[in-house]
Amino acid sequence: MDIASLMLFIPACFALNMAPGPNNLLSLHNASCYGLRTACFAGVGRLLAFSGMIGLAAMGLAVVLHTSETLFLAIKVVGAGYLFYLAWQLWRAPVAAAVEAGYPPCNSWRLARQEFMVAAGNPKAILIFTAFLPQFVSVASPVPVGQQFLLLGALFLLLEWAAIALYAAIGAYLQRWFSRPRPRRLFNRTSAAMLASAGAGLLVVRR
Repeated sequence: MDIASLMLFIPACFALNMAPGPNNLLSLHNASCYGLRTACFAGVGRLLAFSGMIGLAAMGLAVVLHTSETLFLAIKVVGAGYLFYLAWQLWRAPVAAAVEAGYPPCNSWRLARQEFMVAAGNPKAILIFTAFLPQFVSVASPVPVGQQFLLLGALFLLLEWAAIALYAAIGAYLQRWFSRPRPRRLFNRTSAAMLASAGAGLLVVRR
């Protein structure tokens, strides 16, 4: 792996990190409710899930997911079900009372657990690690393949952290606008629709 490969990897990877998706939507929503710092802390749950997937991919265990139709189906059904659950909660959230009284003190660990569950419930993520990262690994390099893969995985997580911070910053910036009931309701229901759409997309996706 040389400098030229890294210069190709970083922008391509960051584009993946910044793509709108359920986890980035959660960062946006959490920051709009609880602030930038809380949303960034919650993103640790996502990073833990992705770290586990990168480790599995590096050890070659992702091959099991490629070959097991049952395991792939089970993971995506559970993941889609959790997205539908979050969407239902957002759609029914009592907006007016929450805005008037202020949001209750948040449980940062609960938000981090949500991020972890959403990330871990998407079997396509580990397939991205097995299809995308290896393209930038050079078997001719004096650096062992395993070390190259772990380096690319660490860069992915670093760029993912940057994406978390950017989405959270947008949510925090819009926090004042969302402090009114009507915009908050619109945002909640738009977010719910997007989460439900992501869940539906997860159900129909193929390996």
